[in-house]
Amino acid sequence: MADIADNQPQTIHVARRRGLSESWFAWALIAPALAFIGVIVAWPLLETIRLSFTDAGLGTVLGGENWIGIDNYAKLLNSPKFYDIIGRTFFWMVLSVSLKLIIGLIGATLLSAAVPGRALFRALIMPPWVIPIAIGCIGWLWLYNGHFGFISGMAQRLGIIDGPMEFLAYSNSAFYAAIVTDVWVGTPMVSLFFLAAMQGVSRDLYEAAWVDGAGRWYRFRRITIPQIMPVIVSMALLSAIWTFNSFDIIYILTQGGPRGGTTTLIIDTYKTAIGNYKFGDGSARAVVIVVLLGAFSFFT
Repeated sequence: MADIADNQPQTIHVARRRGLSESWFAWALIAPALAFIGVIVAWPLLETIRLSFTDAGLGTVLGGENWIGIDNYAKLLNSPKFYDIIGRTFFWMVLSVSLKLIIGLIGATLLSAAVPGRALFRALIMPPWVIPIAIGCIGWLWLYNGHFGFISGMAQRLGIIDGPMEFLAYSNSAFYAAIVTDVWVGTPMVSLFFLAAMQGVSRDLYEAAWVDGAGRWYRFRRITIPQIMPVIVSMALLSAIWTFNSFDIIYILTQGGPRGGTTTLIIDTYKTAIGNYKFGDGSARAVVIVVLLGAFSFFT
């Protein structure tokens, strides 16, 4: 009994050392990831927040910026134009994401059907997603051209319009043209995710419903949709964030024009910070984007 009592402190000490070693080993394993997040995410974010409270610009890079407090944010909150940009950005996001989800769901349903050549159809849906966005947007620039573009030429031949139509020359048409391009780029990914979710639904559920006399629409509405709803919600959230921050499509097509008709928050931030060298104002806009997306993600 005495030997057992003497060995207990030593056993506890060894266990503590082993637990401490395992703890340090665990921290060593995640240290690279933490360093990556700190350098790539945390430091730029903190620096952006700091700059948003200064008058940093091209003239202050060498001489040092001045601390101006919340003046940049006050300027934004007192600008009616900024609220118009926020409204346009959310309208752009909601409309584009809704179309992606609807078309993606229809496409995934068709691709999951047992039809000849199904593998070929699944491969053909990939190009809009695989092709570099810049190359795809240049192709859409040609399609939207009023003088030698396919869309305008076909509309003239069908008698829909009398003359050349420059889709990117007017605010409304340019806005919806950019949405069409964004939907074209984003729908394949949504379709593939929905297709993968549909293939994970048990066939027994469909067979049981078919035996009970349920039609295709009923099976789709009562079985498919509820079963893949977690994927739909996840894709809606991810697609909303990506669309909200979509820069390259709008900038390549219109650069935010004409007359600001396609200027979203990310385009306005780029023009302010990079185009006009107002780093403080641009940082304030970037912080607003982070806050809006954070709130949107939290409440959805």
